[in-house]
Amino acid sequence: MLMHAIVGLPYHVRGLSMGYYIMSCPFAEQIVANSVNNALQADPTLAAGLIRMLFHDCFIEGCDASILLDSTKDNTAEKDSPANLSLRGYEIIDDAKEKIENRCPGVVSCADIIAMAARDAVVWAGGPYYNIPKGRFDGKRSKIEDTRNLPSPFLNASQLIQTFGQRGFTPQDVVALSGAHTLGVAQCSSFKARLTTPDSSLDSTFANTLSKTCSAGDNAEQPFDATRNIFDNAYFNALQMKSGVLFSDQTLFNTPRTRNLVNGYAFNQAKFFFDFQQAMRKMSNLDVKLGTQGEVRQNCRVIN
Repeated sequence: MLMHAIVGLPYHVRGLSMGYYIMSCPFAEQIVANSVNNALQADPTLAAGLIRMLFHDCFIEGCDASILLDSTKDNTAEKDSPANLSLRGYEIIDDAKEKIENRCPGVVSCADIIAMAARDAVVWAGGPYYNIPKGRFDGKRSKIEDTRNLPSPFLNASQLIQTFGQRGFTPQDVVALSGAHTLGVAQCSSFKARLTTPDSSLDSTFANTLSKTCSAGDNAEQPFDATRNIFDNAYFNALQMKSGVLFSDQTLFNTPRTRNLVNGYAFNQAKFFFDFQQAMRKMSNLDVKLGTQGEVRQNCRVIN
């Protein structure tokens, strides 16, 4: 019954459906899953990259694979924005797309592949499976200036709630989605400011750890929690111990409005998993393009 509650249609988008490719490309989901699983077996750190790619795609112009488009001589695309230079996993999307095109050319969108790949990365790392409807079309616009709308790692909880709220997300969604930081790392440039000003919300021993990381330079990497390649609730335990890496992480525990949610997820991993999969389905359906609003790219990096 639990799965039926999750894969019901609380965030249904007209034009999308669970069985969208059942006749036209029935092996699409399996091909994507195989590409993801093969890549993550070789490099488990790419799981975080695929989930982050979905966020960075959907938050700008909706879930339309605009993040995949390469820049041209006339246009600097989203992927070349400073906020996106550390994105990883493009080759996994390319691999899945190439294999799908060989089986059913011109049918499966790059936007759907990103949504499926992010889900498969969550599952591979030990997180919850969630079904997502398909039928997104690929967008034809990708501009660097649009990336100014990406949430900054320096936002406080109120600003995060406002930014996500403008796209229909609740405070609970914000905290659950932040739990994606159970995977991956942050670069020193995104948290070093916390080390130069007195911060009572930062554990002193952990501050020393961050300082040591940053001694290697702005691009040095600090895992968000102790299990960087495992999807669990350790991220929320870290926040309780004042060991959130980013200001935008720790603010969730510091702020009364979101602290109870952090505590709830730290105590009950199943609750976190349930709320995360609901929020991810919502994210995956954000401002999708249908029919004449987009296209199905033959090459994910180039408009047809």
